[in-house]
Amino acid sequence: MILEVAILDVIPGQEAQFQADFQQAQHIISAMPGYRGHELQRCIEKPSRHLLLVQWQTLADHVQGFRQSPQYQQWKALLHHYYDPFPTVEHYEPVFTQRQN
Repeated sequence: MILEVAILDVIPGQEAQFQADFQQAQHIISAMPGYRGHELQRCIEKPSRHLLLVQWQTLADHVQGFRQSPQYQQWKALLHHYYDPFPTVEHYEPVFTQRQN
């Protein structure tokens, strides 16, 4: 399992519209092969900052499968104009995992 991590700095004042458009965009990403789940979280200290966490089965599912798909163009049209600066996306793999019961 691969975790995609992106810190999304949304242009101040556009947070509500970004979240509304994200609600539509999440249907695009969740239909992609290799998609396992996602979370969008809002920063308490910086309300215009959001953290996007997407779980993929493999790195290729994200980098080749999603990013090179026609669906990515729809995702991009819905969301990319909200970011300033444009986010850096990183990928992580598990080293240790522990969950509270």
